[in-house]
Amino acid sequence: MQISSTANPRVKAAIRLRDRGGRDDQRRIIIDGVREISRALDGGVQIVELYYFPELCRDESHQQILQSAAANGVQQIEVTPQIMEKLSFGNRVEGLVAVAEKPERTLLDLPIGDDALVAVVEGVEKPGNLGAILRTADAAGVSALIVADGGTDLYNPNAIRASLGSIFTVPVCSVASQAAINWLAQHQFRTFAARVDAKIDYSAADFRGRAAIVLGSESHGLTELWRTAGITAIRLPMHGRVDSLNLSATAAVLFYEALRQRGGC
Repeated sequence: MQISSTANPRVKAAIRLRDRGGRDDQRRIIIDGVREISRALDGGVQIVELYYFPELCRDESHQQILQSAAANGVQQIEVTPQIMEKLSFGNRVEGLVAVAEKPERTLLDLPIGDDALVAVVEGVEKPGNLGAILRTADAAGVSALIVADGGTDLYNPNAIRASLGSIFTVPVCSVASQAAINWLAQHQFRTFAARVDAKIDYSAADFRGRAAIVLGSESHGLTELWRTAGITAIRLPMHGRVDSLNLSATAAVLFYEALRQRGGC
């Protein structure tokens, strides 16, 4: 199939997926980039349309995606450079843009093995931060991520891009904070909440076995819901004038400390 007009209804619908309202209305998301689309396919995301500009799809990585999409019955739509530019995120024009059904994951989809390490981020506001945390979670072997009372859309294009597509391969879901707390308690996770006023240093926490690491937003930290029995507050030492790190930096320190304790470093 070929489309040559930016006024085409399908193209207009795809462009609307750049906005949260469009994603919510259509229950679909838009995915840019070879790595991201490839990882979406690997993660079982249901891609329904794949827009491509042939001149930019001649290398092996592009061809592998086109062949995989064809094998999975994905409709491929050839477009002009002008349409590809309209569809693409920012200045990133790689010749492939996918439209997919929005993944609908819940707490029931998350792993609860004896060695499961789950991360929780509450009230995260910046999609780039969320994506960076997912990328680090993937690298450090975190089993799953829960976005609690999230202030950002889970499948914002910025989040997808910053995660390098790991948002499709790391089990992730969005729930209310109390639901996350209840789920962690039900499955007997030892839960550690990062707080600037905590008395216990993060290096003294035992992240082995079934454990959860909880992080709050940069502007407000964690809500009082996380000050409850069974949740241990931990801190990162701060020796300078600032009292906190960037959220994704804090996540990296804690995730890799957990990996070290588990024998992965």
